[in-house]
Amino acid sequence: MPGPPGPLAVQGRRGARTTRLIASKTVGAVLVLLGAATAAFFAQASLPGDRATVILNIRAGQAVARTAEELAPINAEYRLHDPIVVQYLTYLKGLLVGDLGTSYQQHRPVIAIIGEQLGATIVLTLTALVFAWIIMVVWVTLTAGRGSAARAVGGFFDTAAAGLPHYWLGIILLLVFALTLGWFPVIGGTGPVGIILPALTLAIPLAGFLGQATRTEFERALDSPFVLSARMRGMGDAGIRLRHVLRHAVLPAVTLSGWALGATISGAVVVEAVFARPGIGQVLVTAVSSQDMPVVIGIVMLIAAFYVLANLLVDIAYALIDPRLRRTS
Repeated sequence: MPGPPGPLAVQGRRGARTTRLIASKTVGAVLVLLGAATAAFFAQASLPGDRATVILNIRAGQAVARTAEELAPINAEYRLHDPIVVQYLTYLKGLLVGDLGTSYQQHRPVIAIIGEQLGATIVLTLTALVFAWIIMVVWVTLTAGRGSAARAVGGFFDTAAAGLPHYWLGIILLLVFALTLGWFPVIGGTGPVGIILPALTLAIPLAGFLGQATRTEFERALDSPFVLSARMRGMGDAGIRLRHVLRHAVLPAVTLSGWALGATISGAVVVEAVFARPGIGQVLVTAVSSQDMPVVIGIVMLIAAFYVLANLLVDIAYALIDPRLRRTS
């Protein structure tokens, strides 16, 4: 009878499973992006009215009837007389090379318009993520496993914070800390002080959501044998919570980090509009008000890409780190 497989054979099988899992996750991510692109294209194609007339009226700044001679250059530029399937395939081909189309209003590549403001949005998003983790870690560490009253209060605020709408929270923070107390600029603050309120507007709901995912694991970890061992060695409660319990409890929050990044990017669009900050939020508001659909769709696709890419990276990281995921593939 053949003996058990050797170490090299076992390692090869694990490598093959990991490769299949990563490949399946990647294919799934591509299909999600394809679905988002398809929905965006046909949403634009199904809008009422003649697209060439809409484009020309946007550029001219007035809505009037247009002659065939006026519309001919627009139809040729955007290939609007091509069959819808040809337009769709051309659109997908452009996405593959990073071409999001041309703005109706500015008559410039959409990718250039978004790129000019994307940096400010990314800075706001990363700042909000840092704030959210700080708030979550401090709040959960202070309230989890502290008795029924503290646990109830902690859980209540996790749930309440997670359900706060960004636009409502932003207005409240503006009214209290900018208008009433005067601690922060009301609108358009681009320096270190000006980013605090917008970042908190994004961070507080996210901290509540991450806190919900972390609290249960935190309290479960407090009952683990390694906590009892640390107490017997004389370690204080704060040290146990921060050095031992926290690193086990935050794994669910790390798992949700891909979703959190995408949610924060999309929330930043709303927050930038509330605080009149530079970023893709202002670009989106302007594009929607002027019916500049290529810019609107470009921003939607960008947010979808952030969601998908962040979640794909988290899935791949877990496939490489956690052998249990490989065994189920």
